[in-house]
Amino acid sequence: MAGAAIIISPGAALAQDAEDEGETPDPIVVTGEGLGDTPGMPAYAVREIPREQILTASSGRIEDVLLGVAGFQQYRRSDSRSSNPSAQGATLRSLGGNATSRALVLLDGVPMADPFFGYIPFNAIVPERLESITVTRGGGSGPFGAGALTGTIELETANAATLGPVSGRALVDDRGETELSATLAPQLGSGFAVVSGRWDRGQGFWTTPRDQRVDASARAAYDNWSVGVRGVAPVDAQTEVQARMLVWRDDRTLRFRGADSSSEGQDASLRLVHRGDWSVDALAYLQVRNFSNVVISSSRFTPVLDQYNTPSTGVGGKLELRPPETAGHQLRLGADYRRASGTMIENAISAFSGAITERRRAGGANEDIGLFAEDDWTLGALVLTGGVRADRTAITGGYYRAVDAAGAVTIDDSFDDRTDWTVTWRGGALFHAGEALALRAAAYRGIRLPTLNELYRPFVVFPVVTQANAGLKNEELLGFEAGLDLTPMPGVRLSLTAFDNRIDGAIANVTLAENLRQRRNLPAIDAQGIEADADVDLGRFGLAGSLTYTDAVVDGAGEAADLDGFRPAQTPRLAASATAWWQPVDDARLSATLRHVGKQFEDDRESEPLPAATTLDAYASVRVAGRLSVVLRGENLLDETIVTRNSGGSIDLGAPRTIWAGLSWGL
Repeated sequence: MAGAAIIISPGAALAQDAEDEGETPDPIVVTGEGLGDTPGMPAYAVREIPREQILTASSGRIEDVLLGVAGFQQYRRSDSRSSNPSAQGATLRSLGGNATSRALVLLDGVPMADPFFGYIPFNAIVPERLESITVTRGGGSGPFGAGALTGTIELETANAATLGPVSGRALVDDRGETELSATLAPQLGSGFAVVSGRWDRGQGFWTTPRDQRVDASARAAYDNWSVGVRGVAPVDAQTEVQARMLVWRDDRTLRFRGADSSSEGQDASLRLVHRGDWSVDALAYLQVRNFSNVVISSSRFTPVLDQYNTPSTGVGGKLELRPPETAGHQLRLGADYRRASGTMIENAISAFSGAITERRRAGGANEDIGLFAEDDWTLGALVLTGGVRADRTAITGGYYRAVDAAGAVTIDDSFDDRTDWTVTWRGGALFHAGEALALRAAAYRGIRLPTLNELYRPFVVFPVVTQANAGLKNEELLGFEAGLDLTPMPGVRLSLTAFDNRIDGAIANVTLAENLRQRRNLPAIDAQGIEADADVDLGRFGLAGSLTYTDAVVDGAGEAADLDGFRPAQTPRLAASATAWWQPVDDARLSATLRHVGKQFEDDRESEPLPAATTLDAYASVRVAGRLSVVLRGENLLDETIVTRNSGGSIDLGAPRTIWAGLSWGL
């Protein structure tokens, strides 16, 4: 707290000086937010999730909240309690196919993707800390736009006024697992501080079907915690500084005893926001991450691979300038930078003797420098928006080295450095046809660099080996969309979007032989579809719904000709979600969520199906005294069988019916 008090002192001193001189000090308003959207953003397919919906997720996890957005998907259907962390990519438009994020996820303006793997540490993003979520589907060209191949997910942390001085909750489920969280958010002069922590732990559920369990089978046990500290302080009446630190660790066991994974991170960022005629948003951040994973043989049930250390570092920042609005034009100019570096360190182990047979190291660095400019032009009922972005990308220092048990070098590969310049763009039009109807259309082109994981790290989901590929090229997306937003009455918003997207050079795990795959650039993935969103708030009753239908196929040629016309792995055609809520009195809230995910396939050749699944979740909160409430949550109340992995008939399952009960304070 002392540190936070020091942070706010400049603004307080300025106000005191003005009072001492007899002047009326300028009002100081600290928000903890960025500069906000420009008039042209609604030209794209945007969905906003308010805090009330974020807090009522039946699992208490942010990925569950995002599943209510049409087109959002992770690589697998399992959540962050029962999946390998490296499979937790975030993608929009149902354009999945591998585990890396194709969507840009920002927390208070900072990219959250892991520097080495590209996954999102969902366990470190606590719903109680958030004010809102804004999801923009379609390629981006603004800050960090090189990561926004299929869209952007912006997470905004709540301020002290929203959080209150003290809040928290404690819950336990019917398996004895616990969820504990607490937040302190004091107002400190004209600024504020937020200190929060969360700890989730449990024995987990059986991901292995009963008829496939063996003596070595284990529940999906998990134990994860995170601590966040954030301070926001005024510099003057129009300027504020925002500082944030986030530390977490996540331990899991998957399928077999000893198949343990861990991930951890220490993130820090500093942001200066100036709101005035010439507005400025300056940001710098540092990420220090690590990952470990033990692979257990599915036949002998002994370790065969110990990836015991994968340190990685991400550094970056941005500078954005918004000149005064002139003749209806709102301009954004800026530059951003991101560098990711990391090293994989692992030992191959004999399943028979337990001895180390090979020691391996691999790694490198990726770098992106982007320059961007966007202009929104308001012409009465018509808003035109357009942006261009130039990225210098570099892939450097790549290597893969292996030595045998005696220390003799068996592989010593160094890969050529590569640099490139790519120009991407986006543009759109928004026409307000009346008070209740807005028509929009947009087109865009975006890129994504292959991650260090895709380039250099092979992996095993026993018995399938997936090889890395240091020759991977950037993915490039070209997309078009048109839609409408209908607001027939206050509190009711309906949205419909039709889109046509194509990813050239889409990176996928391509089957080469039985139990052998390699990451490769496919010629393309073509996807056409529709997205529908509905948000209804009638005071005491409301509804939030989404539906997406995506016809995505591989456009094969050359080495991928045998995949032509196949659906990309892990990509459903149909997904839908509907949440109805009712607030019978001010101190109670009830909600139920019905969700459906269509059939999809584990592999690129459509030989390993994952059946469709329909789930029902529920949430209830009743205030009993002061700010104290009783909370009940129910996951998968129909106990639907959710197949999350199918490898040659070896099955993993998602969360069964789970009932939570507990208390919350101030939430």
